[in-house]
Amino acid sequence: MYPSIEKLQKYVRLEAKNGYDNKAIIGGLASMLETWESEARNDGVAEEVIQAVTGRLRDYERLSPESRKVTLFGIGNRLKREYPELGSEKELPKADAPPTQAEDKPSEQTQDEAAPAKITESAPQQENVEKSTPTHRPARPRSESVPGASTSKTPIALNAKLTVLQGVGPRNATTLEKLGLFTLRDMLYNFPRRYDDYSQLKPIKSLWYGEQVTVIGNVQSVTGRPIRGGKSHITEAVIGDGTGALRLSWFNQPWLTNRFKKGMSISVSGKVDQYLGRLVMSSPDWEMIETENLHTNRIVPIYALTAKITQKWLRKQMMQVISYWAPKITDHLPDSVRLTAKLPRLDTALENVHFPKTQAHLKLARERLAFDEIFFLQMGVLRQKRDWQSVMGRIFDVPEEWLQARKDILPFTLTASQDKAVSDIVMDFGSGRPMNRLLQGDVGSGKTVVAAMATEVIAHAGAQTAIMAPTSILAEQHYRGLSQMLTAGEDALKEDEIRLLVGDTPEARKQEIREGLLDGSIKVIVGTHALIEGNVTFADLQLAIVDEQHRFGVDQRAALREKGENLHLLVMTATPIPRSLALTVHGDLDISVMDEMPAGRQEIDTHVLRPRERERAYTMIRAQVLDGKQAFIIYPLVEESEKIEARAAVEEHESLQAEVFRKLNVGLLHGRMKAAEKEEAMEKFRAKEYDILVATTVVEVGVDIPNATVMLIEGADRFGLAQLHQLRGRVGRGLDKSYCLLIPTDNNDTENERLLAMAESNDGFVLAEKDLQQRGPGEFLGTRQSGYSTGLRMASITDIDLIEKARERAQSIFVQDANLEKEEHKLLGEALDNFWGNTKGDIS
Repeated sequence: MYPSIEKLQKYVRLEAKNGYDNKAIIGGLASMLETWESEARNDGVAEEVIQAVTGRLRDYERLSPESRKVTLFGIGNRLKREYPELGSEKELPKADAPPTQAEDKPSEQTQDEAAPAKITESAPQQENVEKSTPTHRPARPRSESVPGASTSKTPIALNAKLTVLQGVGPRNATTLEKLGLFTLRDMLYNFPRRYDDYSQLKPIKSLWYGEQVTVIGNVQSVTGRPIRGGKSHITEAVIGDGTGALRLSWFNQPWLTNRFKKGMSISVSGKVDQYLGRLVMSSPDWEMIETENLHTNRIVPIYALTAKITQKWLRKQMMQVISYWAPKITDHLPDSVRLTAKLPRLDTALENVHFPKTQAHLKLARERLAFDEIFFLQMGVLRQKRDWQSVMGRIFDVPEEWLQARKDILPFTLTASQDKAVSDIVMDFGSGRPMNRLLQGDVGSGKTVVAAMATEVIAHAGAQTAIMAPTSILAEQHYRGLSQMLTAGEDALKEDEIRLLVGDTPEARKQEIREGLLDGSIKVIVGTHALIEGNVTFADLQLAIVDEQHRFGVDQRAALREKGENLHLLVMTATPIPRSLALTVHGDLDISVMDEMPAGRQEIDTHVLRPRERERAYTMIRAQVLDGKQAFIIYPLVEESEKIEARAAVEEHESLQAEVFRKLNVGLLHGRMKAAEKEEAMEKFRAKEYDILVATTVVEVGVDIPNATVMLIEGADRFGLAQLHQLRGRVGRGLDKSYCLLIPTDNNDTENERLLAMAESNDGFVLAEKDLQQRGPGEFLGTRQSGYSTGLRMASITDIDLIEKARERAQSIFVQDANLEKEEHKLLGEALDNFWGNTKGDIS
């Protein structure tokens, strides 16, 4: 064993033990590189190993702990491959090993030491608590070069349990936990889900049926009586204000009969109803007008509830927290950012988002809090991009003559969009930094060809590429297409240098493939999640391509990246991503947009049919099949469900074959079939043994049957726009005119907004914007980043003006002080850590 390697192993182990704090040696790991490099060369260590280590550690201090962990894991893997005698995996850091810094240990303070006294008007003990040092260490910290949060001006008492509040005992606190409310800080950020505006008082004579109003009047009478055979009780009161009288009623609140006194002045808020021609109000909120109008006569916040908690009780606790603690919050946004963006202070925003004085105050408060969310997202993705670009990537020079020769071999001419995407990738390969690019394009825009060109560059240099797809059907299709392109012409790959690895691959072939990847004889591997299994090891993986990336989880994509060292990454999606979402969620990626269709692709005629017009669709299918074409019929379910009234593929397949298309061959494909059965069904359809393929959304992505010209989608109202557009893209892939027919579940859904949008446009980017507005970002995010969907409680991902404003401010701060080390940015850094919380960052 080389002494220099043993020394490096010791440093790596100590750094992992210390929680990746860059303190394994004085001055940080990078400070020892010059000496170590010299020692390693004297020991005779291979030059490629020396370069791999120094390249990874040179910028180590600039990485976040999470990125440092991945970097050391990569070094550990490389050392184990080169020097098996290093020992078991236990001696080296694991990619999922959490930091073990002392700050991660829970505080040993008792509740009495850490929490404030119960809130009273004087609250004398709380001022001392505010001066304490916070013990919370965020799960996603800033760079370790940033001083800790010990200088934070945020009151640590906000971490106190809710039992410090008057009126909240252990039982109520346990109930509030079901709403995600554990601490006073949680209460501050427990935003209302809506508001009832009772601020516009009306005289009783001016009330209208259906209005939501507040009325002030004097109690004229009150009665109570049992109803429903004594099982229930109703309290009725009449109030008047000099202009008229209004009857009020409450169920099962018998104590109100004694609570209301004749002549008492009260304020009531609720919806005006009608009974026997007279205006009434059922179960309104009420208050004596001598008290502060917390529940009535104002814009009233409505919070999410759970069992055993009433809106009125929770609102009272919220007022107790907001009125005392919101004014004590120190704003984390620097004045330079806040004033330029024309936003109110954080304390003012928190007060007005819970208990707004006017609609104008509420609007400003919501804008400020929404800005914070988008701003934090932008800072997070900028940091991720910085971490990714701070390490060295292998340089691949691409001779222009060679690249043009490979383009000339293609049986078609690349579109301008494809050419631009290839140029972007070639520039990334020559930059010296790992590529981190998103290739997004509409259905049929030719992303696979671009991926093939990138793969050829890597293979030509003798390195390896892994292409991961979400389904075996798509993986097999990629394998066929890439094999044709990569083995054509001179200087091409051999057939056995491109292989397919899916879950259903026979074990003997899997072992053969694993050996080929390990010894480097296989240059391109296409597969599903089988690629990230632990026993799959590469000799020199330099490019990872992830297709339909939103269908993979963060951990799955990270596992693929860890198969190589600082590899280049290309993620692809056929779901066009709206600009607002691309700016926000994918801000860490360089983006290539393919919005141009290859020559010969035609628009698909799309029509919405009523369920009773189904026979018209069948007639069209028969005509197309008679003309030598094929058709898809898609159903939302595999089998019938008692709970969902929708047609199902299995039952409908039997009916269609036996009754509707008796003279035609009808195949079946759905997700519950075994992989071999799916492949057999697709092969028969591809070979034209089936005229019609009945399927579920398992064919949504990637299936390429140029002879198919009709796509009939049953229960179309049950699909989102992005999914409908993907399904429609399975036809129109040849030179013949193609059609998409949409049939909703019932006649009332024929005017469904999504279906009408499909009939009006073939542009995936236009439809993506509509889908984002109608259904939110879930369709686009998948499992990419768990924090994005839960982190946005105020911001709308469709608010492009707010997004651009927040992005501009975030970039400005990042340029000045990326690590937020300046004094005026320390609170901002703390707030950023709190926002990201336990969320895992993702580079793809």
